[in-house]
Amino acid sequence: MTARRPPALVDSFNFAFEGIIHVLRTQRNLRIHFAIAFVVLVAALIVNVTKLELIALLISVTFVLIAEMLNSALEAAIDIATTSFDPMAKLAKDIAAGAVLIAAVNAVAVGYLVFAGKVADRSAHLLDRLRDAPAELTLVALVLTIIVVIATKAYTGRGTPLRGGVPSGHAALAFAGWMAATYVAGNNHRFLVSSIALIMALLVAQTRVESGIHSALEVTYGALVGTLATLVVFQVFS
Repeated sequence: MTARRPPALVDSFNFAFEGIIHVLRTQRNLRIHFAIAFVVLVAALIVNVTKLELIALLISVTFVLIAEMLNSALEAAIDIATTSFDPMAKLAKDIAAGAVLIAAVNAVAVGYLVFAGKVADRSAHLLDRLRDAPAELTLVALVLTIIVVIATKAYTGRGTPLRGGVPSGHAALAFAGWMAATYVAGNNHRFLVSSIALIMALLVAQTRVESGIHSALEVTYGALVGTLATLVVFQVFS
């Protein structure tokens, strides 16, 4: 009996690429991570990060992708090995998911340290003239957002002002609040305030999708309505 020949170098690369393509097709989380990685690297080129900053971003992004792929591989292996619920199998999956979470938190921290100053400097000139915008503009922006949401839902005949239909009213108000907070925050804390407000707006949007009240498209439309309505109000009336 002849020994099995090891795969050629080209075949090894093909197998590796097939594995990457498979997880991209089947694992939603990895697709999200790839999309975020693409956006981060494009942003790094736009803001002209230093070589060391780029190295830190690349390592962090790669760390997250590798952790997610290993998590997917481990889950697949456990599902094959077990035919019924096993507490140890669940624990192994939880540990692997925890590793992904640690990698993701590290990537967020690195991204914040790299981009915070650069984005704040670039946005300061654009937003300086709006720093002292009166609070009334924020109220007007939120009211305008609600009007647009109600009008759109009345036109489409779907949903109530803050439940179901196109667009998502919760997402519209959350992203309107994010944009208003970005405009009225002072220079020293603008990026931090804007980042926190954006994260909260994204969490609101996520809960609307996960609860089944809205689709991702409806939430996206709501986010655009809230963001654009607030931008228009601050640009025109400030």
